[in-house]
Amino acid sequence: MSSVIEARAWLLLCPGLGRGTEGAAGGDPGPVTSSLMASFDAELGHRAAVVHSSRLVLGVHGGRLTLTDTGGQPVPTPAVAYARLSTPRLSADREVTLLRHLALMGTQLINPAEAVLAAVNKFWHLQQLAAAGIPVPDTRTHTDAPLEHVLDAGVPQPCVVKAVRGHRGRRVFLAADDKGLRAVAGSLDDRHPYLLQRYVAHSHGRDLRVIVVDGRAAAAAVRTAGDDRLVSNLAQGGTHTVCTGRYPDAEALAVEAADVIGLGVAGVDLLFEADGSFTVCEVNCNPTWRPDMLGVAEAIAVACRRRLEAAG
Repeated sequence: MSSVIEARAWLLLCPGLGRGTEGAAGGDPGPVTSSLMASFDAELGHRAAVVHSSRLVLGVHGGRLTLTDTGGQPVPTPAVAYARLSTPRLSADREVTLLRHLALMGTQLINPAEAVLAAVNKFWHLQQLAAAGIPVPDTRTHTDAPLEHVLDAGVPQPCVVKAVRGHRGRRVFLAADDKGLRAVAGSLDDRHPYLLQRYVAHSHGRDLRVIVVDGRAAAAAVRTAGDDRLVSNLAQGGTHTVCTGRYPDAEALAVEAADVIGLGVAGVDLLFEADGSFTVCEVNCNPTWRPDMLGVAEAIAVACRRRLEAAG
């Protein structure tokens, strides 16, 4: 890979990517970032560079948008960029502002800012999916109404409760009925709204994660909870079994969901219904994958190369 000045394709890393990564100043990049770096190098060579968001300064000068490094050196914007973002710390005032700035300066983003925002808010992407006819769980949420008043309006029972902003299966639990939920409502962190969703019992403790890249299912795995937990996230002790191609209907549904949100790279989580069909649970804009989910990093690098070649 080349320097930032020469590169036309960026692997853009933002701080806080998780254990083993830190998008600011080097160090151990972690397995996902390492695989992306190797794939970008193999597929794009001198046309690509790894760029850390903490080294960029955005500006407007003389009525024109500018981009420099922290030393004041002008930085040419790339033709294409794939950004690895930290979902927990993602901010409209920071990372999303950078994505918007790059796009306005002519960069084609694999995951555009608007799609990233929709994916991070769990109800925003349910809105878009439902409007497009994609099956999603019956869900209630709220804006200014206290959670207790939402319960008065009626919610699915049993009910899966999750924060509208959450990650890695945290802040998710199963409430047997609204009586039990009322008992804990006052103890919940109310800085963000909650989603109250239909409990898909047939999928308790398991889901299907499909990694979608450029309109194709690059990999898929069944994730299973390590005990009787509701969530199957690997960060919560779950295990996974690679099953790419085993559930073609589910993979096609995941591709459709990613397209509706507008993501070139997405991790789509699907729930198993008792009748053999699937329901889209979540669409993630910054998916991770295990080394045995082969070909994901390579597919992302190829997606960047294709856009770069189309740009001329």
